[in-house]
Amino acid sequence: MRAVLTTLGIIIGIVSVTGMATVVNGIEQGFENDISSLGTDVMYIEKWPWARGPNTKWWEYINRPNLTEDLADALNERSQSTQQATAVVSTGRSLKSQTQSISSARIKGVQPNYPLVHQVDIEEGYFFSDFDNDGARNMTVIGASIAEELFPFGSALGKDLRVDGAKYLVVGILAKEGQGSEANDSGDLEVHIPFNTFKKQFGTRLRDVSIQAKVLPGFLLADAKDEMRGVLRIARSLDAQEEDDFEINEQETLRASIEPIKNAIFGIGIGLTSLALLVGGIGVMNIMFVTVKERTREIGIRKAVGAKKYSILLQFLVEAIVICMVGGIIGVGLAFPLSMLIGAVLPATLDLGTVAMAFFICVAIGTVFGLAPAWSAAKSAPIEALRYE
Repeated sequence: MRAVLTTLGIIIGIVSVTGMATVVNGIEQGFENDISSLGTDVMYIEKWPWARGPNTKWWEYINRPNLTEDLADALNERSQSTQQATAVVSTGRSLKSQTQSISSARIKGVQPNYPLVHQVDIEEGYFFSDFDNDGARNMTVIGASIAEELFPFGSALGKDLRVDGAKYLVVGILAKEGQGSEANDSGDLEVHIPFNTFKKQFGTRLRDVSIQAKVLPGFLLADAKDEMRGVLRIARSLDAQEEDDFEINEQETLRASIEPIKNAIFGIGIGLTSLALLVGGIGVMNIMFVTVKERTREIGIRKAVGAKKYSILLQFLVEAIVICMVGGIIGVGLAFPLSMLIGAVLPATLDLGTVAMAFFICVAIGTVFGLAPAWSAAKSAPIEALRYE
């Protein structure tokens, strides 16, 4: 019964450790999935910086003039480090087919060279051309989830849908990206229309246009960023004394901004799990002291027949480690269903590294908290131990 109560503290600690590690890994993996679509070699020229702290002077950014699609043309014509640049603008609008509707979906106005900047996998149909964009034709390429929801029976290709009341022809369906983050920027939930069509229906004068530029292979991102900045400053007619009125964002910007949050979550998790493991370790130490006390006469007999100190020490130390290991096995067993629950929300699994860490912690707790009781047993005098009742 004492062993069961002792392992209970270890079980709680191990479940806490594995749960914390699974959550942190899930957050990190989910974040990586979210930003993977941004592309490691794509620069995002926008009005606002992605990383904004408490000291950000928002009024300096809000007063900047809006970006326009001609900046993409400037990068394509003058930038030596740009493979291709495209303009993107978005809004939220309702969608409707003959039988189904979606109250709010992300509508993206993109230029025909968008697939040259971002990977676009077309499951059915085609992506619109320069001719479609120049004519501001009402056509759209929709995500797989949008297609399934609006057209549950049969293919959506070649059918009409209404974007905020305006009639559009579906000319392409994107390949399904699969399970992962449910962020709104998932391609499964997007509707792409030609940039000029977006401009005609919704306007871009009061909207934040994003210029997205793919860097040529062989260029360092830092060098490409500096070169693009020079081209953009000329295109924006900025003199040497004026500060940039745009931001060049990249994937690493988001990584740097999320790092303090991830470290804070990890630190809080470590603190809570350490407390649980400390309680479990103290429980192991107390139970082992009681065990040593009850077996004092046994220790005396063993010493009387020639047992060495290290032999007695090892006996009780191994016992403490085994108790912790049993608790660890049960804790890891309980952590598997917990990780499945976490996996329903975050893309996380209980990997072998986390399991190995849990068992290492068990051995460490058994060694650290079992050492004092084992040492007290090892150094007891044989005669005194034999007289103990």
